[in-house]
Amino acid sequence: MKFTAVGFDLDGTLYPNIGLFVRLVPFLLREHRLLRALDKARRQLRNTGAYGGDFYEAQARLMGGILSEAPERVRERTERLIYRGWEPHFKKIRLFPQVKETLDAFRKEGIRMGLLSDFPPETKLQNLKLAGYWDAVLCSEVTGRLKPDPASFLELAGSIGVSAEKILYVGNSVSYDVEGAHRAGMKAALIRSGWKKRPAFGGPSSLPDFVFSDYRQLRDYVLN
Repeated sequence: MKFTAVGFDLDGTLYPNIGLFVRLVPFLLREHRLLRALDKARRQLRNTGAYGGDFYEAQARLMGGILSEAPERVRERTERLIYRGWEPHFKKIRLFPQVKETLDAFRKEGIRMGLLSDFPPETKLQNLKLAGYWDAVLCSEVTGRLKPDPASFLELAGSIGVSAEKILYVGNSVSYDVEGAHRAGMKAALIRSGWKKRPAFGGPSSLPDFVFSDYRQLRDYVLN
């Protein structure tokens, strides 16, 4: 068997992003300034790397500067409207076909599984009915590092209890998932779906070891 463990991204990897986007259209129109500030703040945090302190505090401080609002107020709104506000939508989100069958097959074969997301995943996993599959669940808000920083990927490996070179990490982003996994010494699989079926690859670190569009292909790749 090629791998002792498989790690997964969540958003856009276990379910199509379009399913969430459609449900969030009214929110996106109403809270576009908050979302833009969140995106800008996270880009700054990715570029900064190790910044020290509490992730939520650092993020809120940057967002407050962008919005000219008190960081405490921005942190409360982000928690209420985005972190907690989006989670109920996942009760109605459909997974990609064959996701559960693939996770069941991995578990049956004794492959350890972990999940690493750039947003808190626990409630999302419960609402998607995927909470019971994982040996480790981490998010960047806890590790303090956003993808593609290899520190979060290495922390996932440590939490799973498997060395990085024996892990295949599965994601939907070349720049975040594939490059982050490779920088940590893992192999990387890229899911292509919908309009993102032809991703742009950069240097060698951005080239996935495996590309798939159907979870049955991933299952065969890992198990055979």
